[in-house]
Amino acid sequence: MIIYTTSKTSQDLSGIIALQKINLLENLTENERQNQGFLSVTHSLEVLEKMQADERNITVKNKDKIVGYALAMTKKSKYDIPVLIPMFELFNIITYKEKLVSNYNYIVMGQVCIHKEYRGQGLFDGVYEAFKNYFQNKYDFAITEIATTNLRSRAAHKRVGFEEIYKYYDPENVEWCVVVLDWKDVNENKI
Repeated sequence: MIIYTTSKTSQDLSGIIALQKINLLENLTENERQNQGFLSVTHSLEVLEKMQADERNITVKNKDKIVGYALAMTKKSKYDIPVLIPMFELFNIITYKEKLVSNYNYIVMGQVCIHKEYRGQGLFDGVYEAFKNYFQNKYDFAITEIATTNLRSRAAHKRVGFEEIYKYYDPENVEWCVVVLDWKDVNENKI
């Protein structure tokens, strides 16, 4: 039985880390990267505990096993994961609806992952629905970035309502797109 909930325990966070590890870019074949997507960032238990102290993550469980998740990061998380500092700094110079992103009260969707045995069953859409339901009354929108080579992730994010608002190249010449899920827009489109 699939349940959408929030992370509460160290066991939940360890389940996130285990799922994350098998889906990291360096642990997948080229075929898996192209067809299934990939994760770029790894988190330690300490970092996840710190993030969870600010906001809980959304988890997808089958019984007690974590089979999917969406990590939640606040502005306080900026320095917890050094590789993500440039993304947070980018929010000081890019705009959304004629206003700097940094001037909004946003939540960063830090990473989303569904176990490969559970893909194609609507869990990705379900985890974002749970994310929206949990955060839409606290934050203006969700924002994240996706490597443009991660075609499956880009398509899935577009399907659930994310809008690409900016593209850039990082120092390693990897192209990224910044995407926003504006809950007001998504809710209006469902009416």
